Amino acid sequence: LDGALELVKEFTEKPTAAIIKHANPCGCAMADALSEAFVQARAADTISAFGGILAVNRPLDAATAAAITEPNNFFECVVAPGYEEGVVETLTTKRKWGANLRLLEVAPFSGPGKDGFTVKQIVGGLLVSTRDYRPLTDTDLQFPTDRKPTEAEIAELLFAWRVVKHVKSNAIVISKDGALRGVGAGQMNRVRSVRLAVEQAGDHAKGAALASDAFFPFADGPETAANAGVTSIIQPGGSVRDAETVALCNERGIAMVFTGVRHFRH
Repeated sequence: LDGALELVKEFTEKPTAAIIKHANPCGCAMADALSEAFVQARAADTISAFGGILAVNRPLDAATAAAITEPNNFFECVVAPGYEEGVVETLTTKRKWGANLRLLEVAPFSGPGKDGFTVKQIVGGLLVSTRDYRPLTDTDLQFPTDRKPTEAEIAELLFAWRVVKHVKSNAIVISKDGALRGVGAGQMNRVRSVRLAVEQAGDHAKGAALASDAFFPFADGPETAANAGVTSIIQPGGSVRDAETVALCNERGIAMVFTGVRHFRH
């Protein structure tokens, strides 16, 4: 629940839906209508979305409730900043699984929290750290490649960057048209995460954006992305082999952005 809510709180500019399964995002999309955002979020991985947790950043309306209760859908929990009239009845009665559906209502939010701590239990104590909430600013972005990203590519890269923050490291996400298309989560090496994200994205990888939560230690990850058709990449930078990655991107016509900031969620 916390993962779904924290992810969807990243987006305030448009209706957004996020689906979480086993603490990792398996779907996220923003659109002009909440129902379309849900449809696109689910489409990222329809298999993993089954039995997941859904969060939205707008009061849940009738059109979205109808989409949620379509055949072959099943959710354990839905969290939203309000439910329009008749929506609760639709969600809890239209499908058999609705009788056990947990519905949570949260106060309206205006973005991710800007303070507080994360606490993790370890043997003999607790680990307390500040939350990863720092937003990117224009001064953070560096453009090391010959081809600079277009405004549309920057918008897509920033969408992907906000999503990858909530994926377990080593984390890779591929996005296109404001929707998550592929995820590589929790792998022990970064190139394997790229391969998983590319495989899931399929044809959607062509012309897509890729975000990496930490730097690429080698050029093999960007090369795998380039082979799949990815045209822009956002990553922290900072590897001793950054020059090799930049050279690969220049050779393949990829626009790459360095943020100077990493996420590294565990």
